[in-house]
Amino acid sequence: MTQHVLLNSVDHKDLKIITERSAKYGDNLWYSVTFPLEFRSIQAHYPIFFQKDPATGLFNSVALFGFQSEQNLFLSDKGWDASYVPLAIRRQPFLIGKQMVQEDGVEQQQHVIHVDLDNPRVSTTEGEAVFHPFGGNTDYLDEVGDMLAAIHQGLNDNSAFTAMLLEHDLLESFTLDIELDNGDKHQMIGFYTINEDKLNQLSADVLATLHQHGYLQAIYMSMASQSNMRNLLDRKNAQNKAA
Repeated sequence: MTQHVLLNSVDHKDLKIITERSAKYGDNLWYSVTFPLEFRSIQAHYPIFFQKDPATGLFNSVALFGFQSEQNLFLSDKGWDASYVPLAIRRQPFLIGKQMVQEDGVEQQQHVIHVDLDNPRVSTTEGEAVFHPFGGNTDYLDEVGDMLAAIHQGLNDNSAFTAMLLEHDLLESFTLDIELDNGDKHQMIGFYTINEDKLNQLSADVLATLHQHGYLQAIYMSMASQSNMRNLLDRKNAQNKAA
């Protein structure tokens, strides 16, 4: 269940957010949404692939943490074992909402912060304070606002990015068969990656356009990030051995 409400310093003056990383707080995800503006940080730790939304037909960029549902190989009893946690994970339990406001007699849409009060991270006794005791945003809430703005901008940019990938036929579906040291097998389906043959056939003009938008760098970062699949395999094998 979710209970999204508009965040405000009156109703939520005692609100605190638990920032510990654990499965009990919903961090046992096997992938999360990301976007080109985040690829530089993501590719240092996680494989980047693409996934098609069956409802809309649109593509998202995703960072992979495991091989199956509710498997996050970066989670341990000590927290999240990587120096960078994706923004889509870190922003919980906050999200961007919209409201209409009047400015000089003109109705305009404004982005505002909402909070999911049913999220297990929400507390009044422990965690990071959202507001100061006598009003005003804490540094933590300012950081949340920056994260939400980056996510909003990044997802809009991702729509343009994937549209350009599709325009030049640069996405291809793939099936990845994984065999672990103990003989267990997993098959990953439903993901897409960059078609390197099509990329190598692009004209200089198209490559220049991709570069101008910053997308050529994002393409190569997503391709390079896939070397992190070896890291995921090592983590899963180590987990099995320890068990």
